[in-house]
Amino acid sequence: MIPTEDILKTLEMIQIENLDVRAVTLGINLFGCADNDSGKMLRKIRSRIHGAAGDLVACCDEVSAKYGIPIVNKRLAVSPVAALLEAHDAKVCLPVAGALDEAARDVGIDIIGGYTALVQKGSSDGDTRLIESIPEVLAQTERVCSSVNVASTKAGINMDAVCLMGRQIKRTAELTAAKDGFGAAKLAVFANIPEDNPFMAGAYLGAGEPGTVVNIGVSGPGVIKAALERLIESGNDVDLGHVAEEIKLTSFRVTRVGELMGREVASRLGVAFGVVDLSLAPTPRVGDSVGEILEAMGLDAIGAPGSTAAIALLNDAVKKGGLFASSSVGGLSGAFIPVSEDQALSKAVEKGTLSLEKLEAMTSVCSVGLDMIVVPGDTDPETIAGIIADEMAIGVVNQKTAAVRVIPAPGKKVGDRAVFGGLFGEGAVIDVRNTGCSARFVNLGGRIPAPLHSLNN
Repeated sequence: MIPTEDILKTLEMIQIENLDVRAVTLGINLFGCADNDSGKMLRKIRSRIHGAAGDLVACCDEVSAKYGIPIVNKRLAVSPVAALLEAHDAKVCLPVAGALDEAARDVGIDIIGGYTALVQKGSSDGDTRLIESIPEVLAQTERVCSSVNVASTKAGINMDAVCLMGRQIKRTAELTAAKDGFGAAKLAVFANIPEDNPFMAGAYLGAGEPGTVVNIGVSGPGVIKAALERLIESGNDVDLGHVAEEIKLTSFRVTRVGELMGREVASRLGVAFGVVDLSLAPTPRVGDSVGEILEAMGLDAIGAPGSTAAIALLNDAVKKGGLFASSSVGGLSGAFIPVSEDQALSKAVEKGTLSLEKLEAMTSVCSVGLDMIVVPGDTDPETIAGIIADEMAIGVVNQKTAAVRVIPAPGKKVGDRAVFGGLFGEGAVIDVRNTGCSARFVNLGGRIPAPLHSLNN
């Protein structure tokens, strides 16, 4: 029997503290849709998505109503589309993306990931075609998200791909200038990309995954913030060890809720249950912010000395609590710091307390990386490539997932704001120092070799 105290605590987390299941992501393998006839391939893609995901939204709504817990996003992640493009020329890229977009719309899904290429050690013809098509695809579709893995601890960093992605991010933003460069918000560049990630823009279905699988992304920054505030205001002697224990306990409860709902969704759909990604994913709502957790821990300015240590404590405690709650933890699982999606982080950038360099330091000890950061529209592609290269190095050397999602907002300068809406939020343009000074380095290209500790088998 579940203790009454735990039931009441969970109800409080839902009603007051913004607890939700952030994403139910259905992974769908599309490799069986490959066909030399592009028309047949497009029909197979639509049919496969309609058949696998037709009941997803209704099922999630039923489970959400049963437990009284919101499921904020219902998403799809397909196997890397680059593989479907191997036997076709570049003219097929946009129709394939259009088929994904239309099929997602037909089944009531607002985001679909998997327009993906894995090029950490080199590019095939399909990879090259996909990457070259990204700006037009993201400008001309509504729901498609794209990701490119350019580095791994085992392979090193593909600097040719890094340079290309610097140009493609810039071009994507330019083609969506009317929306402050929003297309670039649907594009992430990765090192060590996970194969079971339910969060966009990096979600895709990896080669080792089931043909159809449900992955769950739970969240709960507001829950952890409220728990820490109660702890600190209790009048008891509280140190950072107590803070870590409270975060672990709260993460345990949040993860339990997510796994319960995820397994029921999978069972109703008749598909495999994959993982619970226990990441703290903020939203632009007040009270649902990772930045506010840092403030609750005693930081009067996000970005002040101690911020990296605080995010390290938070990330570690979240992982420990979640792992105890579930044997099916995967994805990214930790604390996200997506600036425009987190109102407290966005305000810190606007005030000038949180710099790009401090964000980079914080990414070395938390999940993902430089996420949803708005940079001046005139930032050159080589500087963007340098930003990517630095973050990839953090991921490769530390054997962790790292990613870059930056938006060079056309026409915007430091201090201006870019507005994306919804969960993507809005953010102040951050200062990028020493622009124009990276070109000679990044244009050398080639591959930065894998670190010595990659040879661990």
